[in-house]
Amino acid sequence: MKITIIGTGYVGLVSGACFADLGNDVLCLDLDAERIAALNAGRVPLYEQGLEALVRHNATAGRLRFTTDVAASVAHGQVQMIAVGTPANRDGSADLQCVIAAARGIGRHMADYRLVVNKSTVPVGTAERVRAVIAEQLAQRGCRTDYGVVSNPEFLKEGAAVTDFMRPDRIVVGAGDERAIQMMRQLYAPILRNHDRMLVMDPRSAELTKYAANAMLATRISFMNELANLAEKLGADIEAVRQGLGSDQRIGYHFLYAGAGYGGSCLPKDIQALQYTAGEYGMQLGIIDAVEQVNRTQKQRILDKVRARFGEQLAERTFALWGLAFKPGTDDMREAPSRVVIDGLLARGARVVAYDPAAIEQARHIYGGEDGVRLVASTTATLDGADALIIVTEWKEFRSPDFDDMKRRLQSPVIFDGRNLYDPAWMRRAGFEYFAVGRSD
Repeated sequence: MKITIIGTGYVGLVSGACFADLGNDVLCLDLDAERIAALNAGRVPLYEQGLEALVRHNATAGRLRFTTDVAASVAHGQVQMIAVGTPANRDGSADLQCVIAAARGIGRHMADYRLVVNKSTVPVGTAERVRAVIAEQLAQRGCRTDYGVVSNPEFLKEGAAVTDFMRPDRIVVGAGDERAIQMMRQLYAPILRNHDRMLVMDPRSAELTKYAANAMLATRISFMNELANLAEKLGADIEAVRQGLGSDQRIGYHFLYAGAGYGGSCLPKDIQALQYTAGEYGMQLGIIDAVEQVNRTQKQRILDKVRARFGEQLAERTFALWGLAFKPGTDDMREAPSRVVIDGLLARGARVVAYDPAAIEQARHIYGGEDGVRLVASTTATLDGADALIIVTEWKEFRSPDFDDMKRRLQSPVIFDGRNLYDPAWMRRAGFEYFAVGRSD
């Protein structure tokens, strides 16, 4: 199939590369000329495991190309897939400017049937808005060309997006006409050979499904974090509680880890958009409101423990920090707990020496002009002379460090672990002051 992907951000680039790898002829459109130039030169402007090799392989094979030409992109693909960003506005609503602009471009240039597939995360009712925008453009041209509009939300995890695309739990399709449904089945046929995982529903239900999924994941995280805080008061161990909960098949183990709070480009934004949507209909989502409040509080918990140990004023203190990305496997620092921790330490006069396997360049963009932050190239380089170590992201390379070397390098053997990587009893025996999340020895 000939496919046009509108937007070369995280979702668009992963989708384009994966569709090309399945043998399709894919043209990716983006109005950012520098980004397109980089992609045409073989440089992938974001970190995602396996993506760069996939892009280069399919670009070399001629199945994946990049352009800034809107007319050419509309002419190319019978499938026009919108995968642009929908950032949060100040009031929490989703900014649909890029989605509407993409629809307007399709309507302005299409000459025959196009299936418009909305893969961006959008509020309920957006498919109808896209359809109306295209109809308006066609009417202005006096054109009666037929077209379809489908909602096809993505469920990609940063750090595992390529695998998630090729081996999805489900493919949600919101469509109201048979031609569009059959084209979507053809589009995804190569990854549905084992068994049919396509769930067909109306567009509004498909749009709500995306928000509901992320709201559920955020709820599980905040629920466990709140229980972890209670466990600390009770002298219980949240890790034992997690295993007791997860062993119940009705609950399962996924997203039951206590920690420093969730971040990234999806959960925080989608929670706010869902709250805004409910408000438009005169509703307040009490559970969702609590989920967001708990998450905001949880991001402060490490700072609370640091202040309890070292005092309110941290001038002349230096803290080693492991992990800048909001989760392992990505360089994304949007809404990352690390930013709350760093900003809080700087506000109290402390210095921070930080390392992350993937997010150093992103951190330079954020903290490049900040004298109190030094970014280094290894875990050990953060430790020399630091008053304590703070762990914010659970990268694999942090799981089994040389603890004797850590004790020699640190000014004092103090660790604040926001991801519960180590066993508290063992750490105490090894001579560390170890502050985890909801753990007891």
